[in-house]
Amino acid sequence: MLFADRVDAGARLAARLESFRGRDAVVLGLPRGGVPVAAEVAKAIGLPLDVIVVRKLGVPFQPELAMGAIGEDGARFLNRALIERGRISRSDIDAVARRERETLDARVSLLRRGQPRIDLRDKVAIVVDDGVATGATARVACRVARHLGASRVVLAVPVVAAQAVRELSAGGEADEVVYVSAPRSFRAVGAHYRDFAPTTDDEVGRLLKAARERAPAAAASDGGADEDVAIPAGTVTIEGHLTLPARARGVVVFAHGSGSSRHSPRNRYVAEVLHGAGLGTLLIDLLTTEEEGDRANVFNIELLAGRLAAATRWLSGREDTGSCRYGYFGASTGAGAALWAAAEPGSQIAAVVSRGGRPDLAAERLATVQAPTLLIVGSRDDVVIDLNRTAQSLMTGCDTQLVLVEGATHLFEEPGTLAEAASHARNWFVRHLPSPAAYGHNEVDPHAT
Repeated sequence: MLFADRVDAGARLAARLESFRGRDAVVLGLPRGGVPVAAEVAKAIGLPLDVIVVRKLGVPFQPELAMGAIGEDGARFLNRALIERGRISRSDIDAVARRERETLDARVSLLRRGQPRIDLRDKVAIVVDDGVATGATARVACRVARHLGASRVVLAVPVVAAQAVRELSAGGEADEVVYVSAPRSFRAVGAHYRDFAPTTDDEVGRLLKAARERAPAAAASDGGADEDVAIPAGTVTIEGHLTLPARARGVVVFAHGSGSSRHSPRNRYVAEVLHGAGLGTLLIDLLTTEEEGDRANVFNIELLAGRLAAATRWLSGREDTGSCRYGYFGASTGAGAALWAAAEPGSQIAAVVSRGGRPDLAAERLATVQAPTLLIVGSRDDVVIDLNRTAQSLMTGCDTQLVLVEGATHLFEEPGTLAEAASHARNWFVRHLPSPAAYGHNEVDPHAT
Protein backbone atom coordinates (compact mmCIF):
# COMPACT_ATOMS: atom_id res chain seq x y z
CA MET A 1 0.00 0.00 0.00
CA LEU A 2 1.24 3.49 -0.90
CA PHE A 3 0.22 6.56 1.13
CA ALA A 4 0.03 9.97 -0.53
CA ASP A 5 1.67 11.66 2.48
CA ARG A 6 1.57 11.61 6.29
CA VAL A 7 -1.82 13.33 6.41
CA ASP A 8 -3.32 10.64 4.19
CA ALA A 9 -1.64 7.98 6.32
CA GLY A 10 -3.06 9.55 9.49
CA ALA A 11 -6.58 9.63 8.05
CA ARG A 12 -6.42 5.94 7.14
CA LEU A 13 -4.95 5.04 10.51
CA ALA A 14 -7.66 7.01 12.32
CA ALA A 15 -10.30 4.77 10.74
CA ARG A 16 -8.66 1.80 12.51
CA LEU A 17 -8.76 3.66 15.84
CA GLU A 18 -12.43 4.70 15.89
CA SER A 19 -13.06 2.48 18.93
CA PHE A 20 -11.02 4.93 21.03
CA ARG A 21 -13.31 7.89 20.29
CA GLY A 22 -14.73 9.18 23.57
CA ARG A 23 -12.21 7.18 25.64
CA ASP A 24 -9.89 8.74 28.22
CA ALA A 25 -6.97 8.53 25.80
CA VAL A 26 -4.10 10.68 24.50
CA VAL A 27 -2.48 10.47 21.06
CA LEU A 28 1.33 10.71 21.29
CA GLY A 29 3.36 11.45 18.18
CA LEU A 30 7.00 10.43 17.88
CA PRO A 31 8.95 13.48 16.61
CA ARG A 32 9.32 14.46 14.03
CA GLY A 33 7.67 12.34 11.33
CA GLY A 34 5.13 10.68 13.59
CA VAL A 35 3.57 13.97 14.68
CA PRO A 36 1.72 14.84 11.42
CA VAL A 37 0.26 11.32 11.40
CA ALA A 38 -0.68 11.60 15.08
CA ALA A 39 -2.20 15.06 14.55
CA GLU A 40 -4.54 13.69 11.88
CA VAL A 41 -5.52 10.78 14.13
CA ALA A 42 -6.20 13.07 17.12
CA LYS A 43 -8.29 15.47 15.05
CA ALA A 44 -10.29 12.69 13.37
CA ILE A 45 -11.32 10.88 16.56
CA GLY A 46 -11.46 13.89 18.89
CA LEU A 47 -8.55 13.14 21.25
CA PRO A 48 -5.81 15.38 22.71
CA LEU A 49 -2.39 15.40 21.04
CA ASP A 50 1.08 15.46 22.55
CA VAL A 51 4.58 14.29 21.68
CA ILE A 52 6.53 11.50 23.33
CA VAL A 53 10.28 12.11 23.18
CA VAL A 54 12.90 9.41 23.72
CA ARG A 55 16.69 9.35 23.44
CA LYS A 56 18.97 6.38 22.90
CA LEU A 57 21.79 5.77 25.39
CA GLY A 58 24.73 4.68 23.25
CA VAL A 59 27.52 2.45 24.51
CA PRO A 60 30.47 4.80 25.31
CA PHE A 61 32.91 3.02 23.00
CA GLN A 62 30.27 2.22 20.33
CA PRO A 63 27.67 5.04 20.39
CA GLU A 64 25.51 3.58 17.61
CA LEU A 65 24.81 0.52 19.82
CA ALA A 66 22.03 1.23 22.32
CA MET A 67 22.56 0.13 25.92
CA GLY A 68 19.27 1.75 26.94
CA ALA A 69 17.06 4.79 26.48
CA ILE A 70 15.55 7.68 28.42
CA GLY A 71 12.27 9.59 28.33
CA GLU A 72 10.58 12.43 30.18
CA ASP A 73 10.06 12.61 33.96
CA GLY A 74 13.19 10.57 34.65
CA ALA A 75 12.18 7.48 32.66
CA ARG A 76 15.25 5.32 32.03
CA PHE A 77 15.57 1.78 30.67
CA LEU A 78 18.79 -0.25 30.49
CA ASN A 79 19.79 -3.39 28.63
CA ARG A 80 21.37 -5.13 31.61
CA ALA A 81 22.65 -8.09 29.60
CA LEU A 82 24.51 -5.86 27.15
CA ILE A 83 25.90 -3.70 29.98
CA GLU A 84 27.25 -6.76 31.79
CA ARG A 85 28.79 -8.20 28.62
CA GLY A 86 30.45 -4.88 27.83
CA ARG A 87 31.53 -4.33 31.45
CA ILE A 88 30.15 -0.80 31.30
CA SER A 89 30.48 1.00 34.63
CA ARG A 90 27.73 2.88 36.47
CA SER A 91 29.70 6.12 36.10
CA ASP A 92 29.91 5.64 32.32
CA ILE A 93 26.16 5.00 32.14
CA ASP A 94 25.41 8.07 34.25
CA ALA A 95 27.69 10.26 32.12
CA VAL A 96 25.92 9.23 28.90
CA ALA A 97 22.52 9.62 30.56
CA ARG A 98 23.32 13.16 31.76
CA ARG A 99 24.41 14.20 28.28
CA GLU A 100 21.39 12.69 26.60
CA ARG A 101 19.05 14.09 29.28
CA GLU A 102 20.23 17.61 28.45
CA THR A 103 19.56 16.96 24.76
CA LEU A 104 16.15 15.44 25.52
CA ASP A 105 15.11 18.36 27.75
CA ALA A 106 16.16 20.86 25.09
CA ARG A 107 14.25 18.91 22.45
CA VAL A 108 11.10 18.79 24.58
CA SER A 109 11.35 22.53 25.29
CA LEU A 110 11.76 23.28 21.58
CA LEU A 111 8.81 21.15 20.50
CA ARG A 112 6.35 22.00 23.27
CA ARG A 113 7.35 25.68 23.44
CA GLY A 114 6.69 26.03 27.14
CA GLN A 115 3.46 24.06 27.23
CA PRO A 116 3.08 21.32 29.87
CA ARG A 117 3.06 17.63 29.06
CA ILE A 118 -0.38 16.03 29.07
CA ASP A 119 -0.53 13.76 32.10
CA LEU A 120 -0.94 10.09 31.16
CA ARG A 121 -1.98 8.72 34.55
CA ASP A 122 -4.77 6.16 34.16
CA LYS A 123 -5.21 7.03 30.47
CA VAL A 124 -4.84 5.04 27.25
CA ALA A 125 -1.66 6.12 25.47
CA ILE A 126 -1.82 5.80 21.67
CA VAL A 127 1.79 6.01 20.48
CA VAL A 128 1.94 6.98 16.78
CA ASP A 129 4.82 6.99 14.29
CA ASP A 130 4.84 7.27 10.50
CA GLY A 131 6.06 3.69 10.19
CA VAL A 132 8.04 0.96 11.92
CA ALA A 133 10.88 -1.07 10.45
CA THR A 134 12.59 -2.74 13.44
CA GLY A 135 10.43 -1.28 16.22
CA ALA A 136 13.32 -0.35 18.55
CA THR A 137 12.26 3.29 19.03
CA ALA A 138 8.57 2.38 19.20
CA ARG A 139 9.23 -0.15 21.95
CA VAL A 140 11.06 2.40 24.06
CA ALA A 141 8.31 4.98 23.50
CA CYS A 142 5.71 2.47 24.70
CA ARG A 143 7.75 1.74 27.81
CA VAL A 144 8.07 5.47 28.52
CA ALA A 145 4.31 5.92 28.16
CA ARG A 146 3.76 3.12 30.65
CA HIS A 147 6.34 4.65 33.02
CA LEU A 148 4.41 7.94 32.84
CA GLY A 149 1.30 6.24 34.19
CA ALA A 150 -0.65 5.05 31.14
CA SER A 151 -3.08 2.27 32.04
CA ARG A 152 -2.97 0.86 28.51
CA VAL A 153 -0.50 1.42 25.67
CA VAL A 154 -1.44 1.12 22.00
CA LEU A 155 1.14 1.39 19.23
CA ALA A 156 -0.46 2.70 16.03
CA VAL A 157 1.34 3.11 12.70
CA PRO A 158 0.27 3.30 9.04
CA VAL A 159 2.85 0.74 7.93
CA VAL A 160 4.97 -1.80 9.80
CA ALA A 161 7.19 -4.68 8.81
CA ALA A 162 5.37 -7.98 9.31
CA GLN A 163 8.25 -9.37 11.35
CA ALA A 164 8.17 -6.29 13.63
CA VAL A 165 4.45 -6.83 14.33
CA ARG A 166 5.18 -10.29 15.70
CA GLU A 167 8.09 -9.03 17.82
CA LEU A 168 6.14 -6.04 19.15
CA SER A 169 3.17 -8.22 20.06
CA ALA A 170 5.39 -10.73 21.84
CA GLY A 171 7.51 -8.14 23.62
CA GLY A 172 4.76 -6.84 25.88
CA GLU A 173 5.69 -3.15 25.60
CA ALA A 174 2.42 -2.45 23.78
CA ASP A 175 -0.90 -3.95 24.80
CA GLU A 176 -2.11 -3.67 21.21
CA VAL A 177 -0.57 -2.94 17.81
CA VAL A 178 -2.81 -1.19 15.26
CA TYR A 179 -1.71 -0.71 11.65
CA VAL A 180 -3.02 -0.19 8.13
CA SER A 181 -0.46 -2.25 6.25
CA ALA A 182 2.11 -4.89 7.28
CA PRO A 183 4.00 -6.02 4.16
CA ARG A 184 6.30 -9.04 4.31
CA SER A 185 8.78 -7.29 2.03
CA PHE A 186 9.84 -4.12 3.82
CA ARG A 187 12.71 -1.93 2.64
CA ALA A 188 12.19 1.41 4.40
CA VAL A 189 9.31 3.45 5.80
CA GLY A 190 9.73 6.15 3.16
CA ALA A 191 9.21 3.63 0.36
CA HIS A 192 5.54 3.43 1.35
CA TYR A 193 4.89 7.16 0.81
CA ARG A 194 4.70 9.21 -2.39
CA ASP A 195 5.59 12.33 -0.38
CA PHE A 196 7.94 11.62 2.51
CA ALA A 197 9.42 15.09 2.92
CA PRO A 198 11.12 15.77 6.28
CA THR A 199 8.95 17.23 9.03
CA THR A 200 10.35 20.40 10.63
CA ASP A 201 10.29 21.48 14.27
CA ASP A 202 8.16 24.46 13.25
CA GLU A 203 5.56 22.11 11.74
CA VAL A 204 5.50 20.04 14.93
CA GLY A 205 4.98 23.20 16.97
CA ARG A 206 2.11 24.37 14.75
CA LEU A 207 0.36 21.00 14.95
CA LEU A 208 0.61 20.89 18.75
CA LYS A 209 -0.63 24.48 19.01
CA ALA A 210 -3.63 23.74 16.78
CA ALA A 211 -4.48 20.70 18.92
CA ARG A 212 -4.32 22.76 22.12
CA GLU A 213 -6.64 25.37 20.63
CA ARG A 214 -9.23 22.66 19.95
CA ALA A 215 -8.99 21.35 23.53
CA PRO A 216 -11.11 23.94 25.45
CA ALA A 217 -14.12 23.42 23.19
CA ALA A 218 -13.77 19.67 23.54
CA ALA A 219 -13.53 19.94 27.32
CA ALA A 220 -16.66 22.07 27.52
CA SER A 221 -18.66 19.64 25.37
CA ASP A 222 -17.50 16.81 27.66
CA GLY A 223 -19.05 18.44 30.72
CA GLY A 224 -16.05 20.52 31.86
CA ALA A 225 -15.99 24.26 32.51
CA ASP A 226 -13.85 27.16 31.33
CA GLU A 227 -15.46 30.39 32.49
CA ASP A 228 -15.06 33.71 34.29
CA VAL A 229 -16.85 33.69 37.64
CA ALA A 230 -17.96 36.12 40.35
CA ILE A 231 -17.72 34.88 43.95
CA PRO A 232 -19.53 36.50 46.90
CA ALA A 233 -17.19 37.18 49.82
CA GLY A 234 -18.96 39.03 52.59
CA THR A 235 -19.80 42.56 51.46
CA VAL A 236 -17.77 42.33 48.24
CA THR A 237 -17.63 40.18 45.13
CA ILE A 238 -14.30 38.81 43.94
CA GLU A 239 -13.52 37.82 40.36
CA GLY A 240 -11.98 34.61 39.16
CA HIS A 241 -11.61 32.08 36.38
CA LEU A 242 -12.68 28.46 36.79
CA THR A 243 -11.30 25.72 34.58
CA LEU A 244 -12.71 22.29 35.17
CA PRO A 245 -11.68 19.32 33.02
CA ALA A 246 -14.33 16.66 32.57
CA ARG A 247 -14.35 14.24 35.50
CA ALA A 248 -11.93 16.44 37.47
CA ARG A 249 -10.31 14.64 40.39
CA GLY A 250 -10.14 17.85 42.47
CA VAL A 251 -9.95 21.64 42.30
CA VAL A 252 -6.96 23.79 43.26
CA VAL A 253 -7.62 27.38 44.35
CA PHE A 254 -4.76 29.80 43.58
CA ALA A 255 -3.71 32.50 46.04
CA HIS A 256 -1.37 34.90 44.22
CA GLY A 257 1.26 37.04 45.85
CA SER A 258 1.52 40.79 46.28
CA GLY A 259 1.49 42.77 43.05
CA SER A 260 -0.04 39.89 41.10
CA SER A 261 -3.54 38.84 39.99
CA ARG A 262 -5.53 35.96 38.54
CA HIS A 263 -3.92 36.84 35.19
CA SER A 264 -0.40 36.05 36.45
CA PRO A 265 1.39 34.20 33.61
CA ARG A 266 3.32 32.09 36.12
CA ASN A 267 0.20 30.91 37.92
CA ARG A 268 -1.60 30.35 34.62
CA TYR A 269 1.28 28.17 33.48
CA VAL A 270 1.10 26.09 36.67
CA ALA A 271 -2.67 25.84 36.23
CA GLU A 272 -2.24 24.42 32.73
CA VAL A 273 0.10 21.76 34.11
CA LEU A 274 -2.55 20.82 36.67
CA HIS A 275 -5.23 20.64 33.95
CA GLY A 276 -3.10 18.06 32.16
CA ALA A 277 -3.32 15.91 35.30
CA GLY A 278 -7.12 16.10 35.37
CA LEU A 279 -7.28 18.79 38.07
CA GLY A 280 -9.56 21.81 38.00
CA THR A 281 -8.28 25.26 38.95
CA LEU A 282 -9.82 28.46 40.31
CA LEU A 283 -7.67 31.55 39.83
CA ILE A 284 -9.07 34.46 41.83
CA ASP A 285 -8.31 38.06 42.74
CA LEU A 286 -8.28 38.08 46.53
CA LEU A 287 -8.84 41.84 46.65
CA THR A 288 -11.15 44.16 44.76
CA THR A 289 -9.69 46.98 42.65
CA GLU A 290 -10.52 49.51 45.38
CA GLU A 291 -8.94 47.35 48.11
CA GLU A 292 -5.71 46.96 46.15
CA GLY A 293 -5.19 50.72 46.46
CA ASP A 294 -4.45 50.25 50.17
CA ARG A 295 -1.05 48.56 50.38
CA ALA A 296 -1.80 47.28 53.89
CA ASN A 297 -4.45 44.94 52.47
CA VAL A 298 -1.82 43.04 50.48
CA PHE A 299 -0.29 41.87 53.78
CA ASN A 300 -3.57 41.41 55.65
CA ILE A 301 -3.23 37.64 55.78
CA GLU A 302 -6.42 37.12 57.78
CA LEU A 303 -8.44 39.09 55.19
CA LEU A 304 -6.90 37.17 52.28
CA ALA A 305 -7.48 33.85 54.04
CA GLY A 306 -11.12 34.78 54.51
CA ARG A 307 -11.47 35.32 50.78
CA LEU A 308 -9.94 31.90 50.09
CA ALA A 309 -12.37 30.31 52.50
CA ALA A 310 -15.26 32.08 50.75
CA ALA A 311 -14.10 30.76 47.38
CA THR A 312 -13.91 27.23 48.81
CA ARG A 313 -17.46 27.47 50.16
CA TRP A 314 -18.59 28.70 46.76
CA LEU A 315 -17.01 25.67 45.08
CA SER A 316 -18.65 23.30 47.55
CA GLY A 317 -22.03 24.76 46.64
CA ARG A 318 -21.73 24.15 42.89
CA GLU A 319 -23.18 21.03 41.37
CA ASP A 320 -20.08 20.34 39.25
CA THR A 321 -17.49 20.89 42.02
CA GLY A 322 -19.41 20.09 45.20
CA SER A 323 -18.10 16.53 45.39
CA CYS A 324 -14.48 17.40 44.57
CA ARG A 325 -11.59 17.59 46.99
CA TYR A 326 -9.87 20.97 47.27
CA GLY A 327 -6.30 22.20 47.44
CA TYR A 328 -4.58 25.58 47.75
CA PHE A 329 -1.64 26.81 45.68
CA GLY A 330 -0.06 29.91 47.18
CA ALA A 331 2.74 32.12 45.91
CA SER A 332 4.60 34.70 47.99
CA THR A 333 2.17 36.28 50.49
CA GLY A 334 -0.59 34.11 49.05
CA ALA A 335 1.09 31.07 50.61
CA GLY A 336 0.65 32.60 54.06
CA ALA A 337 -3.04 33.19 53.32
CA ALA A 338 -3.44 29.62 52.03
CA LEU A 339 -1.97 28.10 55.19
CA TRP A 340 -3.99 30.41 57.43
CA ALA A 341 -7.19 29.35 55.67
CA ALA A 342 -6.21 25.67 55.70
CA ALA A 343 -5.79 25.89 59.49
CA GLU A 344 -9.41 26.96 60.05
CA PRO A 345 -11.45 24.45 62.09
CA GLY A 346 -13.40 22.16 59.76
CA SER A 347 -11.29 23.15 56.74
CA GLN A 348 -12.03 21.10 53.61
CA ILE A 349 -8.50 21.55 52.25
CA ALA A 350 -6.77 18.26 51.42
CA ALA A 351 -3.39 19.63 50.26
CA VAL A 352 -1.39 22.87 50.08
CA VAL A 353 1.52 23.85 47.83
CA SER A 354 3.60 26.98 48.38
CA ARG A 355 5.82 28.33 45.58
CA GLY A 356 8.39 30.89 46.69
CA GLY A 357 5.98 31.46 49.56
CA ARG A 358 5.91 33.28 52.85
CA PRO A 359 4.46 30.67 55.22
CA ASP A 360 5.97 32.64 58.08
CA LEU A 361 3.14 35.16 57.67
CA ALA A 362 0.80 32.49 59.08
CA ALA A 363 3.19 31.57 61.90
CA GLU A 364 0.58 31.61 64.65
CA ARG A 365 -1.57 29.09 62.72
CA LEU A 366 1.08 26.73 61.34
CA ALA A 367 0.95 24.21 64.18
CA THR A 368 -2.75 23.59 63.52
CA VAL A 369 -2.48 22.98 59.75
CA GLN A 370 -3.46 19.38 59.01
CA ALA A 371 -3.36 19.41 55.18
CA PRO A 372 -0.20 17.85 53.66
CA THR A 373 1.96 20.80 52.60
CA LEU A 374 4.69 21.07 49.97
CA LEU A 375 7.06 24.05 50.24
CA ILE A 376 8.84 24.83 46.94
CA VAL A 377 11.66 27.38 47.07
CA GLY A 378 14.37 28.45 44.63
CA SER A 379 17.87 27.37 45.68
CA ARG A 380 19.08 30.97 45.20
CA ASP A 381 16.27 32.52 47.27
CA ASP A 382 18.32 32.43 50.50
CA VAL A 383 16.13 34.52 52.80
CA VAL A 384 12.93 32.71 51.80
CA ILE A 385 14.64 29.32 52.20
CA ASP A 386 15.33 30.15 55.86
CA LEU A 387 11.76 31.39 56.38
CA ASN A 388 10.39 28.15 54.91
CA ARG A 389 12.66 25.96 57.01
CA THR A 390 11.54 27.73 60.15
CA ALA A 391 7.90 27.42 59.10
CA GLN A 392 8.32 23.72 58.38
CA SER A 393 9.66 23.16 61.89
CA LEU A 394 6.44 24.68 63.27
CA MET A 395 4.12 22.51 61.15
CA THR A 396 3.98 19.55 63.47
CA GLY A 397 0.41 18.51 62.70
CA CYS A 398 0.81 17.49 59.05
CA ASP A 399 3.09 15.92 56.46
CA THR A 400 5.43 18.60 55.07
CA GLN A 401 8.17 18.53 52.45
CA LEU A 402 10.60 21.26 51.44
CA VAL A 403 11.90 21.10 47.85
CA LEU A 404 14.64 23.36 46.49
CA VAL A 405 14.58 24.02 42.75
CA GLU A 406 18.18 24.27 41.64
CA GLY A 407 19.19 27.62 40.14
CA ALA A 408 15.85 29.35 40.78
CA THR A 409 15.43 32.77 42.34
CA HIS A 410 12.25 34.09 43.97
CA LEU A 411 10.11 34.40 40.82
CA PHE A 412 11.35 31.21 39.11
CA GLU A 413 12.23 33.14 35.97
CA GLU A 414 15.27 31.03 35.09
CA PRO A 415 14.85 28.54 32.18
CA GLY A 416 13.17 25.33 33.25
CA THR A 417 12.73 26.28 36.91
CA LEU A 418 9.02 27.13 36.75
CA ALA A 419 8.35 23.90 34.84
CA GLU A 420 10.14 21.94 37.59
CA ALA A 421 8.14 23.72 40.30
CA ALA A 422 4.90 23.04 38.42
CA SER A 423 5.80 19.36 38.10
CA HIS A 424 6.35 19.09 41.86
CA ALA A 425 3.02 20.82 42.50
CA ARG A 426 1.18 18.55 40.07
CA ASN A 427 2.58 15.41 41.66
CA TRP A 428 1.70 16.60 45.16
CA PHE A 429 -1.90 17.41 44.26
CA VAL A 430 -2.39 14.21 42.25
CA ARG A 431 -1.17 12.27 45.26
CA HIS A 432 -3.41 14.03 47.77
CA LEU A 433 -6.51 14.93 45.73
CA PRO A 434 -7.77 11.57 44.41
CA SER A 435 -11.24 11.63 42.96
CA PRO A 436 -13.89 10.12 45.26
CA ALA A 437 -14.44 7.23 42.81
CA ALA A 438 -10.75 6.37 42.93
CA TYR A 439 -10.76 5.25 46.55
CA GLY A 440 -14.28 3.96 47.10
CA HIS A 441 -15.57 0.41 47.38
CA ASN A 442 -12.51 -0.86 49.29
CA GLU A 443 -10.17 -0.05 46.42
CA VAL A 444 -6.66 1.24 47.00
CA ASP A 445 -5.85 4.75 45.81
CA PRO A 446 -3.47 4.15 42.86
CA HIS A 447 -1.61 7.44 43.49
CA ALA A 448 -0.88 6.89 47.15
CA THR A 449 2.76 6.47 48.06
